[in-house]
Amino acid sequence: MIPKALLYKAAAAALCLIVFAGCKRNQQPTPGSVVDEAKAAGRAPESFPPAADPYYKDMDGGVPLTPDEEKGRNMWVIWSAGNDRFWDKISINSFGTLDFVKTVSNHPSLKFSRDNRWNFLGLVNEPCFEKATGANPDRFGLWVDTRSPNCPPDPFEDESKYPGVKTGARGTTFSDGKKLPVGSYYGYASGVVGLRLFPNPDFDEKAYKAWDPVRYYTDPSYYKRPDLVRPFRIGMSCGFCHISPNPVKPPADPEHPRWANLSNNVGAQFFWIDRIWDWQSDPASYVQQMFHTSRPGALDTSLVSTDSINNPRTMNAVYYLGPRLAQARRFGKETLAGGSLDNKQLNDYVPAESPLAQFFVKPNTVYTPRVLKDASDSVGALGALNRVYLNIGLFSEEWLLHFNPLVGGKKVTPLEIKVAQKNSSFWQATEMQTPFMAQFFLKTTDPHRLKDAPGGTAFLNAEAAAMNRGKVVFAERCARCHSSKLPEPAEGLDPGGCSGKDYLNCWNRYWAWTKTEDFKVKMRAIVMKPDFLDNNFLSAEHRVPATLVQTNSCSALASNSLSGGIWDNFSSQTYKELPSVGEITIYDPVTGDPISYAMPAGGRGYNRPPALVSVWSTAPFLLNNALGKFNPSPSVEARMASFQNSIEQLLWPEKRDKDEKLGDKIPGRIDRTTQRSFLRVARAYLPDSLMPLLGWTSRLFPKFFDKEGIELGPIPKGTPVNLLASLDLTGNGSKFGENPEHDRKVLDLVLKLKYDLAKLPKDASDEDASGILGNLVKPLMALSKCPDYIINRGHYFGTDRFAEEPGLSDQDKRALIEFLKTF
Repeated sequence: MIPKALLYKAAAAALCLIVFAGCKRNQQPTPGSVVDEAKAAGRAPESFPPAADPYYKDMDGGVPLTPDEEKGRNMWVIWSAGNDRFWDKISINSFGTLDFVKTVSNHPSLKFSRDNRWNFLGLVNEPCFEKATGANPDRFGLWVDTRSPNCPPDPFEDESKYPGVKTGARGTTFSDGKKLPVGSYYGYASGVVGLRLFPNPDFDEKAYKAWDPVRYYTDPSYYKRPDLVRPFRIGMSCGFCHISPNPVKPPADPEHPRWANLSNNVGAQFFWIDRIWDWQSDPASYVQQMFHTSRPGALDTSLVSTDSINNPRTMNAVYYLGPRLAQARRFGKETLAGGSLDNKQLNDYVPAESPLAQFFVKPNTVYTPRVLKDASDSVGALGALNRVYLNIGLFSEEWLLHFNPLVGGKKVTPLEIKVAQKNSSFWQATEMQTPFMAQFFLKTTDPHRLKDAPGGTAFLNAEAAAMNRGKVVFAERCARCHSSKLPEPAEGLDPGGCSGKDYLNCWNRYWAWTKTEDFKVKMRAIVMKPDFLDNNFLSAEHRVPATLVQTNSCSALASNSLSGGIWDNFSSQTYKELPSVGEITIYDPVTGDPISYAMPAGGRGYNRPPALVSVWSTAPFLLNNALGKFNPSPSVEARMASFQNSIEQLLWPEKRDKDEKLGDKIPGRIDRTTQRSFLRVARAYLPDSLMPLLGWTSRLFPKFFDKEGIELGPIPKGTPVNLLASLDLTGNGSKFGENPEHDRKVLDLVLKLKYDLAKLPKDASDEDASGILGNLVKPLMALSKCPDYIINRGHYFGTDRFAEEPGLSDQDKRALIEFLKTF
């Protein structure tokens, strides 16, 4: 009989191994003490001037741009700000699951190549490239795309004009005479829009001699080595997640687009993160099952700097930036404090008399659009844009010191803007260039109208009576959240939006007013004007309580921007003081029983209404793309088929997908594993310091550990994915022993899991394993940071499921749909 105290110690060790990143770290530098590669190499931010080359002139409808606007577009499409270092590191932190060098490759061993890159991965093939049919000698044997001889050179690859950072092995001539170039600070085009190749400064003579491009594609024992040094790193630009086919100029063949077929602002609506992140796409891997919950066009933006919530959300389209800023001036008032005051504002770059100078009032008032789904980024338009670069790896030397990427298990601390401004030349260069990006979007973010798309008019109903009725319905039921043209004053929310501690009272007054005849009369008059859609962002800078919208609450529960979180410096004091919205209803994923769940205060609990600009082209719907049928074609016909299917599910909730196990017991569908799977971490990725622990812990926990590494499972088919994916095993990153009550719950769970798994025979069925998991549902939910597992519920406005107002008639719903098509 093993003493219980020993079992608890063993369980604690097991927990360290399961979330080993929280227990494994060797001595790391102190946050604030490191500099980025550029600064270490003596490069000043001014040595990275933005490029004005009009190379992408055919994009975005061919709208003519000034040189400064061209700089902004080039920044969006190709500037990666040194994050190639980060994406190289993350290939190790992901235990070999992610490998962008393979993502841009064409080797026959892969499931994808330039031939099917769009349909399989949802990635955009860069025009002017051809598929590699063999090893490319200029790229050290990698099977990457080659530039078409009929196209002019990429001007951004010019090392003399845009000299890269000479660091490490860059510029080395090897013993056989082959050279690793320094390259441009924009890198080399990879053949995939938004991903650029950079010579790897770690690829020295030793790495060069160990490099085998054949084994890299064919030998797992070689390419799964965490010490493998590839000759190139991959840098990611903002365009990777935002460039997609232009809805009104779609390519005839999406695998072979031209620049004229592409738009910078529509969002990567066809992007399959599960196939991109897990290049092997093995459904027997629980990691792949988790990524599979991200539908095309959605990903968890807190995946790397994890908040322990699996939270896929759509990639934002950027429409009508000018009207959006005007809306922010009315409803987006925020108060800054602490580190958020260090954000640069438009005032720092434009003259005092400029219209762009009206969004910041010294010392601490900002009028800001809120871009993220949870409306947490609240420090100004420039701060929101700059934060994106950090989130995709800028200044990773510092960023990765504040959390453990992907797996968590370490107390998170804020990344301080003042540190980035002091120690990162790439950050300073990005701050200096971001205003050009704002100028670019002010010019290029007009709507894509269905009437302007090829064959689009065939989908529009020209009948005046139906259109007018659709306008009335929109005015009375939709415009209160989905119009930037609202009656003035808006009761409760004018002026400034009434953010902060009293926000919920202000919102309740506003919401009550929108149900009155006073609001409806005024709103109908606005909607009926012929210019209603002109310069209308079709959203409002409101924070809508999750209790009202009733969609999946994981987005509203995101915690990275809370006080002390990684993005603390990018959220306002006003955000941090928001009150709790109250209780929502969640459901037991095994029994379907309803459960009351108290939403926390301090910023969480709210969602920003999405803009309906060009809504005909952006289906499926909801913040996670879970509502409606996805179609991989960017054609007008395919977009309209998806729109019709999605909008009908929105307005007729009875048409939505039901859960495969619980059916009508719950209001929607739960993402469940599609087959039996395992959570595996190869021994090679475990740190040497844990090897002694691995030995004796494996004897007590043979279901978890063996000589090959960590294996947790079997996880049976039909398991709710987020029952495991949103576990908070460390109590918001606290160290073991700092939160005894939470630690006790975790250890009890680990022990119960150990004993229950031990009862399973080797040939256990999924039904047997499901029975074990069913006994653990309540303790798993108690440790979840988001125990809301239904992904397609909510937004019942205008339907019989919305208790506050009568549902619309089928005729009114049809009329509303016709009006929405004109957006």
